[in-house]
Amino acid sequence: MNHQKFAEEWMNAWNSHDLEEILSHYAEDIEITTPMIKLAAGGTESTLKGKKAVREYWRKVLDKFPDLHFELIQSTAGVDSVALFYQSIMDKYAVEVMFFDEEGKINKMYAHYD
Repeated sequence: MNHQKFAEEWMNAWNSHDLEEILSHYAEDIEITTPMIKLAAGGTESTLKGKKAVREYWRKVLDKFPDLHFELIQSTAGVDSVALFYQSIMDKYAVEVMFFDEEGKINKMYAHYD
């Protein structure tokens, strides 16, 4: 996988605000861990499992932040994984580490914010 190409496609999907395009990068059994569940969406947990739960969370985020726009700073490659460093919402910097399944879909993601 070309991490730079992936990063560009991922950023474009988010900046389009097209939820189905965003979700197309993720496996059905996606598991995300991010402090933004509490910070941006008022959730009570830090981890969500499954595309249905993730879809509902991201729908809330896109509704709450209609001007959401991410700016990629750097992408890096790992073993079946990428890490993206970018300017996120709420004037925060983010690092997301994404792990891929055998079909090339993200099945685990950890987000870190400053």
